[in-house]
Amino acid sequence: MIRIANGQGFWGDWLEAPVRLVEQGPIDYLILDYLAEVTMSILQKQRKADPSLGYARDFPPLMARMARMLRDRNVKVLANAGGINPIACAREVRRLAPNLKIAIVLGDDVLDRIDEFLAQGQEMLNIDTGEPLSKIRDKITSANAYIGAFPLAQALATGADVVITGRCADAALALAPMIHRFDWKADDWNRLSAGIIAGHIVECGAQCTGGNCIADWQNIPDFANIGYPIVEAEHDGTFSITEHPGTGGRVNLETVKEQLLYEIGDPRQYITPDVIADFTSIRLAQAGPDRVRATGIAGAPRTDMLKVSISYAWGWKAAGTLIYSAPQALEKARVADRIVRERLEQLGLEFDAVYTEFFGVNALHGATAEPCPEPPEVQLRMGARGYDRKAVDRFTREMIPLVLTGPPTGTGYGEGRPSVREVIAYWPALVAREMIQTRVEVIE
Repeated sequence: MIRIANGQGFWGDWLEAPVRLVEQGPIDYLILDYLAEVTMSILQKQRKADPSLGYARDFPPLMARMARMLRDRNVKVLANAGGINPIACAREVRRLAPNLKIAIVLGDDVLDRIDEFLAQGQEMLNIDTGEPLSKIRDKITSANAYIGAFPLAQALATGADVVITGRCADAALALAPMIHRFDWKADDWNRLSAGIIAGHIVECGAQCTGGNCIADWQNIPDFANIGYPIVEAEHDGTFSITEHPGTGGRVNLETVKEQLLYEIGDPRQYITPDVIADFTSIRLAQAGPDRVRATGIAGAPRTDMLKVSISYAWGWKAAGTLIYSAPQALEKARVADRIVRERLEQLGLEFDAVYTEFFGVNALHGATAEPCPEPPEVQLRMGARGYDRKAVDRFTREMIPLVLTGPPTGTGYGEGRPSVREVIAYWPALVAREMIQTRVEVIE
């Protein structure tokens, strides 16, 4: 049996969680999941501004902070903190924690191979819309294939203390140690499926230990010290989800089931680079306090394609806010919205979209929000998006004047005009598996 803990569910998650996981009890592997599609866009913007960036900058100082403890307790770390620049990430870890042996998994970055793929008949149509990649070819800023767990297991086999990768499948971070320690083969479909499902349960960190949980959330204990999840994995593919004793949160059937349903699409065919997992085969049982056991999991052969996450430049955007107080707070905010829109029309400016939300009324539920009694305050949030940066910049100059030229009680403008920001959009596509070649490099 091996114990695999996840201490980050996204870039920006609780900084103390990884440290506490190692401090509070024995674990064999610590996985840290930093990436999402929007994160890749953020990292691309950062690398564009500074070629030495493009990775999760929280990660190297975290490794420096934990370096001695990791070596003393023989805990191995796997993280997709490399983002779109894993080499730079590894170099920074090496600089801050020179005693750690680092292995890097490369090959997911295919930006320079797009034309090669197209020339060899890889259409790379947008999965969601069916549009051809030629529509955005000259605007592409990054392209990364989702790689699976076997290259990460290969990196662990080097004896590395820390394995850094870029865009791998989130659940692959948890599956890789199982492949490495249990010597699972590439066609062990049921076991690989079990490892993927275990990884899926823990990939969002404390979201499976009571965080963001709907069921009986008011009675979940000690949110301030919530425990992060641990997979206790067995050679036969069975596993338990638990947390360290004495930590906050809760691990039960409700918390695990909520996470199981998160972002899965067809539950009978959860497609990953390593296996197609069947979520309908899972058998869950409460196996004790803060412990859920999973058995009976089945899987099917992997597909011959890999998903590619492509980002591309798509114009500009800006958003600003004003707050109006009662009486007639909502009415004032609606009038302010109408004034801005009229002035933009008078200026002859064109946008792809101008969007308005009234926080406190309809920001979450939109048009489905039921009429509410007179709110004590309403925040007006307006955003504009378009290809013309000058038009978007002029939009940013039309809200602040409302403080003196619009309805009364306008406030909340202390930060001044909102900033104009570049929009990096997302294009999901597929490429033949054999086109992606990974490799492992070791830094000692």
